[in-house]
Amino acid sequence: MRALSATVSLITGLQALAIILPQPQHLSIPLTKRSTLRTADGHVDPASIRVYVSSTEAKLRWGAAAFERNTGTALFSSSLTKRTAASGSDSLVDDSNERWYGTIEVGTPPHTFTIDCDTGSTDFFLPGPSCGDACSGHEIYNPNISSTAEPLGKKFVLEYNDGSMAAGDLYTDTVLLAGFKASAQTLGVASLYSYGLSSENFGADGLMGMAFESVSEYGTNSVFQTLVSQGAVPEPVFAFNLASSGSELYVGGVNSALYRGPFTYVPVTQQGYWQVTGDTIGINGKEIVNAFSAIVDTGTTLILGDTSYVRQLYAVINATEVGGGVYSLPCDAMPNVTITLGGKSIPLSADSFNFGTYGSSGNTCLGGIAGSDGLGDLWILGDVFLRNVYTAFDVGHSRVGFADLA
Repeated sequence: MRALSATVSLITGLQALAIILPQPQHLSIPLTKRSTLRTADGHVDPASIRVYVSSTEAKLRWGAAAFERNTGTALFSSSLTKRTAASGSDSLVDDSNERWYGTIEVGTPPHTFTIDCDTGSTDFFLPGPSCGDACSGHEIYNPNISSTAEPLGKKFVLEYNDGSMAAGDLYTDTVLLAGFKASAQTLGVASLYSYGLSSENFGADGLMGMAFESVSEYGTNSVFQTLVSQGAVPEPVFAFNLASSGSELYVGGVNSALYRGPFTYVPVTQQGYWQVTGDTIGINGKEIVNAFSAIVDTGTTLILGDTSYVRQLYAVINATEVGGGVYSLPCDAMPNVTITLGGKSIPLSADSFNFGTYGSSGNTCLGGIAGSDGLGDLWILGDVFLRNVYTAFDVGHSRVGFADLA
């Protein structure tokens, strides 16, 4: 009888302990947005857009070069990788664009930093204690005051195609993303931020890539991939909701309050970027592009496509090219643009397609799709697309899911 009583007491105690112990959960990080593609009077600057397009091309080409070094095979066509500069650096998004910022904690004890969340790259870096004047205004990560920081004895250089760069030393440390802990995560500790990464031009402290290891200049996992490999998240999924308000990065699953209906999943065709095959791109009911390859990239503001196809799209509505693959049209005449992926048609709202006013009249606006000569037949589905759909990045099944916004 005493043994039975003791057993019951033990079971009751264990049940109570199970209730008290922390349970796996999905957590989100609020995202804020900063724009520097507009002039002081609020108009869109086409020159900044053209520089931005070139830098986005360079970012993806640098990643493709890293993929080839890491795997021995080409990610894209030879025409893309041959245009890449010398190895040892990784081009990031140019400073003249719109970025989505979240927060992350690094070190022991943990210290909070703002980071640019970018599914179009993999590596993670922060400004270090020996960084120059360009780091003024940024929160500084000091590995010397973190008990879990370890130097790797390796240097890194992350370079913009315009010559801007971050450079320094590689470390490992504990990283907390939405409360989930990644142990021994590789990060770059910058001793150099060029002017393009100054607080005046780059609002976040650092950048956190969320693509696959194969495009890492460091040759290591992204923060989220580390969380998955260490079993730290309940599901190997993260999701983005990019909106004028309530934007978030959701870690370890999806936020059911922010979407409705089922997901449509499209497989990743190559584990480098989040690269998928799309069905069609149409404008005002006319299909212009069929069976296209695309990268889903939160680090790109516009939708970018081959110049000839972009020209055909805008020809349907008689838009005017203002140079460099950028087109203008009346602000009150936004077209109906639809992108179809996995059989799911995703219309772009007039608000998301309208990239802003151009010129002094206030009646002319720029379209959110721009031409690119540097990416071959690849399309880049950036924020202009992502603002219209809830997007889940499924590492476990190597796929991207799209659902209607709630």
